[in-house]
Amino acid sequence: MLRAYGPNCDGSVIMTTGSIPPEATWIDLEEPTREEERMVEQSVGFAVPTRDDMVEIEPSSRLIERDGGLMMTMSVLFGVQEGDPQSEPISFVLKAGKLVTVRYVSPKPWLAFSNEARHMPVLVQDAATALVRLLDAIISRLADELEASGAAIERISRDTFSASRVAEQRIPARSLEGLLNDIGTVQQLVAKIRETAVSTARALTFLAASDRMHAHECTRHREQITSLMTDVAALTDHSAYQSSQLTFLLDASLGLISIEQNAAMKLFSWAALVFLPPTLIAGIYGMNFKHMPELDWLYGYPMALTLILLSAVLPLWILRKRGWI
Repeated sequence: MLRAYGPNCDGSVIMTTGSIPPEATWIDLEEPTREEERMVEQSVGFAVPTRDDMVEIEPSSRLIERDGGLMMTMSVLFGVQEGDPQSEPISFVLKAGKLVTVRYVSPKPWLAFSNEARHMPVLVQDAATALVRLLDAIISRLADELEASGAAIERISRDTFSASRVAEQRIPARSLEGLLNDIGTVQQLVAKIRETAVSTARALTFLAASDRMHAHECTRHREQITSLMTDVAALTDHSAYQSSQLTFLLDASLGLISIEQNAAMKLFSWAALVFLPPTLIAGIYGMNFKHMPELDWLYGYPMALTLILLSAVLPLWILRKRGWI
C-alpha cells in the first residue's frame, strides 16, 4: 500500500496505475508490492530496501549514505496494546526532497502521526521536517510506554512486599505464579523499549553526522535531532534502571518461593517429630510377647494411651514455646 503526504496530499492510497504527486514530501510504503517499490524508486532515484535488507543487523546494512541520499533502518516498538510487545524494523529513505518509509507493521505512534499529517500539512512541509517529526512521535511513545512500565513495576513491588509481610498466613502458590508472570510481562516490554531506544539512538547519531543534515537549511533540524538524542539517552538510562528493578523483584519473588518451600518442609519436619514418639510407643505395646508386665496391669492400657498423648503434645509444646512453629 502506497500513501503520499505533503502539500495538497492527504495521505490517500495511490494505485500503481497512477503516479506519485510531485509535491509529496512523505511517501509511506506499507507492505509494498514490487510494482509499488519500482514506482517509488523511479520517483526518488534511490533503491527501496527490501524485507531481507531491513532485517540485517549490521550498521553497514542499516545506515547508508550514498549518491546524496540517506537510508536508515531502525527497530520500532509495536503490539503493546495487544499485550504482545514486539519490535520490527522500519526503513527511512531521504532523497530528492522526499522521505520514503518502508514498513510491514503499523505502530501506534505511526498511525497517530499519519492522522495528524492529514490535518496539519505543516508537519510534512518538507522531507526533513517529516522525518524529524516522525522520529519525535516514536520517541514520545517510548516515553509513554516507559511510564506505563514504571507504574506496573511499582504495582508489582507493592504486591510482592505486602504479601511477604503477612506473618501468619502463607502466600498462595497462584499468587506467586502471578507475580512471576507479571514480572516476565513487564520485562519483555522494557526489553523491547530498550531495543527500540538503542536502535533509535544509533539512527539519530548517524543522521546528525550525515552530510545531508549539515546543509545550511537544516540548522533547525540539527538542533531538533540533538534534542531527540538527549531524550533517547535519558530513555535508555531509565530502561536500564527499570531492568535492574525487575531483576531485584525477580530475585525477591524467587526468595519468597524458597521461603514457602522451606515452610512446607518445616511443616513436614515438625509433624514427623510429633507423630514419631506416639508411633514408637504404639509399636512397643503392639508386640506379641508373652511376658509384658503391663498386659496384666489394670492401668496398663490407660497408661499407654497417656504416654502416647504426652509424647505427641510435649514436642508440639516445646516447638511452639521456642517459636519454631
